Amino acid sequence: MRLSNRTYDILKYVVQIVLPAIGALYYGLSNIWALPYTEQIVGSIAVVCTFLGTLLGISTHFYNKENDDDGSYTSYH
Repeated sequence: MRLSNRTYDILKYVVQIVLPAIGALYYGLSNIWALPYTEQIVGSIAVVCTFLGTLLGISTHFYNKENDDDGSYTSYH
């Protein structure tokens, strides 16, 4: 799977910043305001975040593998 740099950067920002912030916000507000489905919503956000993070990791792996000059791949970035 090959992502453009822009798509990768946007997804990385969403996975590392936006989704965790939304999950934390909902969790905190749900405790204060007794909002419904806290466990389901925060759990769903965590699962989506994990899935997208895995896809980004796979994309990074293949990108680094394709761009290795000597043909050997020894580290994961």
